[in-house]
Amino acid sequence: MPNIQDHALAVGALGLEKRPFDALDSLVLTQLVYMPMEGLMDRGERPTVAQAWAFIREHVDFERLDVFQKKRYRLFECCAGLPRYRGWPMRDYVNAIDPAREMQFCACAFDLPGGERYIAFRGTDLTIAGWKEDLNMSFMTVPSQKEAVDYVERQGRQGAALRLGGHSKGGNLAVYAGACVDPAVQERILRVYSFDGPGMDEETLGSPGYDRISARIESYIPQSSVVGMLLHYHPVYTVVRSASVGILQHDAMTWQVENGDFVRHDGLDMSGQITDKAIHDWLQGMDREQRRELVDTLYQVVDAAQAELVTDLIEDWRDSAVRILEAIRELDPQAKVNVRRMLRSLFSSGAGGVVRTVLSHLAGPAKHGDGER
Repeated sequence: MPNIQDHALAVGALGLEKRPFDALDSLVLTQLVYMPMEGLMDRGERPTVAQAWAFIREHVDFERLDVFQKKRYRLFECCAGLPRYRGWPMRDYVNAIDPAREMQFCACAFDLPGGERYIAFRGTDLTIAGWKEDLNMSFMTVPSQKEAVDYVERQGRQGAALRLGGHSKGGNLAVYAGACVDPAVQERILRVYSFDGPGMDEETLGSPGYDRISARIESYIPQSSVVGMLLHYHPVYTVVRSASVGILQHDAMTWQVENGDFVRHDGLDMSGQITDKAIHDWLQGMDREQRRELVDTLYQVVDAAQAELVTDLIEDWRDSAVRILEAIRELDPQAKVNVRRMLRSLFSSGAGGVVRTVLSHLAGPAKHGDGER
C-alpha cells in the first residue's frame, strides 16, 4: 500500500494552484523537519528544500541514522527533486536542547507559494528519553510548549497567514501554540495539523484560545494509537490505517495513502480503545503530583532496560523484560502496580504484546483488588 512518499511522487508535478495545500503536504513537512540542519540557517539564510537537501546529503551520514531517520532522509531526497516541493524556501530553523529543563524543541518554517507560511514542529521519535517529555505533559506545561508559542508569535508578527503542524510531540506543540498565542496572531492561523500528537490538558481544552481555534484543528491518529491517546486528546480525530502494528504505527511513514488521501480506518481498533479508556480513566484519577511521581518512576524502570529506542524493548524483549522486572521488584507495592499497569497500556497491542506477555508472566498474576485486568 502506498505511503506518504509514494503520494509525494504522485503529486510532485502539481503546483498548489492545481492541488491546494492539504494534510498530506503537512505530514510531508513534519517529516522533513526531523532531519538535522544545524549550520544551514544560522545567519538567516532561506534555502529551498532542494538546497537544504544538498546540505543534508553532504553533512548527514546516512548509515549512522536510525531506521526512522533513514526513511525521512529518503523522503527529503524525494521532495528535493519534485517541482511541487523543491522550490519552497525554508527559514528560522531552531533546535534547542536543554537537558536540565528536560526540553528538546525544534521547529522550521516553510514559505509556501501564494504567501502563506507553514510552521513544522519536530516531534519525539521512538527514543525512550523522548517519551518522558511526552508523558510530562500529563501534569505540567513543558518548556517546549512555551517555546512553540514564542516561535509562532515571532512568525505571526511578520504578517503571513500561518499553518501549523507536527507529528508526535510536534502535533501537541502545534495545537498548544495555536490555542495559546496572542489573539491577533491566532487570527492569522488558517489550519493546525496534529499527527498522532499527545492531547491537551483540561486547562488548555477549556481555555478561550482553544475554543477559538478548535474548528481549525485537524487531528490524525493510526488505528492502534498510543501516543495520540495520551492525556485528554482533541475530541475530533480521523483514524488512518497503518501498515505496521502496535506502537510502531506511530511511525507516520507506515501510514497508508491511496487516491490522494489517507486510507481511513473505521475508528480505533480494540487495542486502541482499551488503551484510550485505560489511560484516561486512570490518569484522571490522579492529581499533578501523583502523575509526576508515576512518570519519574516509569522512566526509571524503563531506563533499567538499557534501551535507547522503544523498538529495542521489542526486539530484545527477553533481556528488556528481565531488567525491567528487576527494577519493578524494587518498588513499593502501589508504585509497582501503577508502573506495571502503564507498561501494559503503552505496549498493549501488536509487537508490543510480547513485552506485555513476558512482563505479566515474570511478575506473576495481579492480586485481587489491585485494579488490573
